[in-house]
Amino acid sequence: MSLETKVIEDIQTALENNGPHAAALITRKYLKDLDSIPLNIAVTGESGSGKSTFVNAFRGIDNRDESAAPTGVVETTMEPKAYPHPIYPNVTVWDLPGIGTTKFPADQYLKHIGFEKFDFFIIVSSDRFRENDVKLAKEIMILGKTFYFVRAKIDSNLISEEKSQKKYNKEKTLQKIKENCIQGLLCLL
Repeated sequence: MSLETKVIEDIQTALENNGPHAAALITRKYLKDLDSIPLNIAVTGESGSGKSTFVNAFRGIDNRDESAAPTGVVETTMEPKAYPHPIYPNVTVWDLPGIGTTKFPADQYLKHIGFEKFDFFIIVSSDRFRENDVKLAKEIMILGKTFYFVRAKIDSNLISEEKSQKKYNKEKTLQKIKENCIQGLLCLL
């Protein structure tokens, strides 16, 4: 029996035997316990995709802050690094090295990183949906875990598109980017 099923049964029993106040006490205790469960979120993707910047934004911290994940124009994250969330003490955001570099080849990446220790994943991509994005998503799914896909650096893509197109349309460009992400994710089904 799962924890959730047991809690629901306990709430139902308390409600039937002792009334709404007893059921509310059990519910409050369960919710309080949930707040103390550790949550490890892994931020992964290719090198240079904006993973560390995303980690900082997720934590509400400026890239120049002393407690920020280091960012740079060259490969910066060399080991998985934990960053506590400043508001939610049970949440840890992990900045992972980029997949597909000479230091972290795709075929060895998963073994080096140890994906099994994370609760869920955020795959950050800064360009078109790529083979490494698919590889990461498939491996995460094999582990039976959840991932979210974040398309970063869209502002740079919009600027480039505006400079290179005679008939630039921001909404159409954003729609093309969205459709590309959806097509990439559909190949996982």
